[in-house]
Amino acid sequence: MKQADCYDESTNGVVVMVEPYSQKEHIQQAVYRILDANLDRAREGLRIIEEWCRFGLNNSQLAGECKRMRQEVASWHAPELHSARDTINDPGTELTHPQEEQRASVKSLLQANFCRVEEALRVLEEYGKLYHPNMGKAFKQMRYRVYTLESNLMGYQRQQILLRSRLYLVTSPSEKLLEIVEAALKGGLTLVQYRDKTADDAVRIEQAEKLRQLCHAYNAIFIINDRVDLALATDADGVHLGQQDMPVAIARQLLGPHRLIGRSTTNREEMQRAIAEGADYIGVGPVYETPTKIGKPAAGLEYVSYAAKNCPIPWFAIGGIDANNINNVIDAGAKRVAVVRSIMQSEQPTLVTQYLLSQLNRVQPNPEKSYV
Repeated sequence: MKQADCYDESTNGVVVMVEPYSQKEHIQQAVYRILDANLDRAREGLRIIEEWCRFGLNNSQLAGECKRMRQEVASWHAPELHSARDTINDPGTELTHPQEEQRASVKSLLQANFCRVEEALRVLEEYGKLYHPNMGKAFKQMRYRVYTLESNLMGYQRQQILLRSRLYLVTSPSEKLLEIVEAALKGGLTLVQYRDKTADDAVRIEQAEKLRQLCHAYNAIFIINDRVDLALATDADGVHLGQQDMPVAIARQLLGPHRLIGRSTTNREEMQRAIAEGADYIGVGPVYETPTKIGKPAAGLEYVSYAAKNCPIPWFAIGGIDANNINNVIDAGAKRVAVVRSIMQSEQPTLVTQYLLSQLNRVQPNPEKSYV
């Protein structure tokens, strides 16, 4: 270093020659600080996700994967990276965003922290290449593991909510659509299907996105009727297919392994086929004649009784069910029901929802296999 590059620092009258950081040393310190901050960020985000897997889901497998990745991240946190930390002079400590100050649901909390972890891992992957020859590769692999964890966790969440759901609202067109659905959600509803056979796609997408946000705010599942493309476009939790819609296997290829797929069935053969194809749940009906299925004869309570004895996956009796006949359907063996008019045309959707759930909660669903 040239003499001109030095400067004087006076201490108690003694002049000391001090060399400033070289450009190379400055870059190294900056990289160390970046790695330090993002190693902390990744570990913190993983811990938040791990706590929900452990205490919210009681799932040791998912919690264990979070813990293993946390420990792997920690193994890269060398003392020289810790010592580079300069919190006082870090301008980022004052930065915040209104969305960070509140969370609408556990799902939004998890999604925010998955995003946080994935961003941190990407930073570690790139800047790690400047620090250690294997660091970039290690964090690239971990980033894909986090993607898989996110997919598995969200799929597990959907399956658990599906297993707990007793009442399923299938919507019909209404000027008060959002108002009615929210009223039902306030009454304890946890499963909603958006069904509109006549609206333009632009309207469907707009309504579906609003309904998805509403359902997720109440920790409820949101399903699209028939249209796999709309389910993907609006990030729905799954799709419900009729007998004339695409095969379950093709829908699964398009939607991936962790979104839900339901199938309408009207007889034993359709039920067995839907189970064999890998449907997550089925509709059983119509139990009674209903204007929702014009021209389709009722399957009756006999089919409900058959499903109660032979269906190993979640199933919902559907078709003309309301407060007046729900107990007949329950007596036939149903432990879950789907409704349309009894809530959509009700003047008090919250109370109707609460009443239907109170009747269904009198019976315990049989243990069912969770396809997770």
